[in-house]
Amino acid sequence: MRRTSKLTRVAVGVASIALAATACGGTSSDGGSDSDGSGDTKGLAIAYDIGGKGDQSFNDAAYAGLQKAQKEFGYKTADIEPTEGETDADKEQRLASLAKQGYNPVIGVGFAYGPAMEATAKKYPDTTFGIVDSVVEGENVASLVFAEEQASYLAGVAAAKATKTNTVGFVGGVDVPLIHKFEAGYKQGVQDTNPKVKVLSQYLTQTAEEGGFSSPDKGKAAAEGQIEKGSDVEYAAAGLSGQGVIEAAAKAKVWAIGVDSDQYEQAALANYKNYILTSALKDVGGSVYALAKSVEDGKPLTGTQTFDLKVNGVGLAESNPQFAKIAGLSDAVAKAKAGIIDGSIKVKTE
Repeated sequence: MRRTSKLTRVAVGVASIALAATACGGTSSDGGSDSDGSGDTKGLAIAYDIGGKGDQSFNDAAYAGLQKAQKEFGYKTADIEPTEGETDADKEQRLASLAKQGYNPVIGVGFAYGPAMEATAKKYPDTTFGIVDSVVEGENVASLVFAEEQASYLAGVAAAKATKTNTVGFVGGVDVPLIHKFEAGYKQGVQDTNPKVKVLSQYLTQTAEEGGFSSPDKGKAAAEGQIEKGSDVEYAAAGLSGQGVIEAAAKAKVWAIGVDSDQYEQAALANYKNYILTSALKDVGGSVYALAKSVEDGKPLTGTQTFDLKVNGVGLAESNPQFAKIAGLSDAVAKAKAGIIDGSIKVKTE
């Protein structure tokens, strides 16, 4: 029987310890993994979402989890980049190739892997599969999902406390239900904190294929438009495109709020870090590591695994020293977090 559970705290916190070491681009495998059936122990393999490694956000968080698993378990790992304009068949072939080579578990990073994951998992019942940000039915599939709306609510609280113009912005990469969760939580957090604050929202594209998650130029243009309308806090849930939002905010000397990873700590964003107030965290690395550990322990996770505030699966970064200097911000975030955890605050997903 499939089971739904919340992962324990042991799985949490991976993303923060290794993201600074991520590199850009390329397809890699630690230790020179081959498909020749040599008998070498092969463990975790991940297939990246749009934007690939080096996005300083979603995919890099997954890579952090892979790095931790590789270091701890001492086995060969693989991480594979997506290709531009690829089809579900291409994704299915990628997942199948990893399973055939003996990697276990095999994780698709992103909801776009849903159809391919469902098809591939049936063909390789002895392999544990994982998918991030989507629920896929299968006896050997773990669906790794997050309460993004909760982290975004906290980001909204921060935005409402930080704004001086009473206008803040939200930039979504693609107009899909997953990103609606980010927007809904953010707007609610803003309004609950200060009803006078206006939220400007914009989605970059209708489909991922149009580059909504992989086009910093689109993100930059959207943020510039919102800043012209008075926004002095910009929050992006847009993958690689979010780098453009952060750049635009820094250029205009207004606040940016990062997403998924603590973007204040990212080396590639060092030139803009003084303007990254905080980031809505999503422990993708923790979920990746947790699944790898479960397989290594001989007790593979399956079913829906939910990461929320209760298990520190989502949260809000406080790395920027300026965060603590904004009047009432830290206390407001702490109060909101406690309310979400105890159930007195119900965060919307739409």
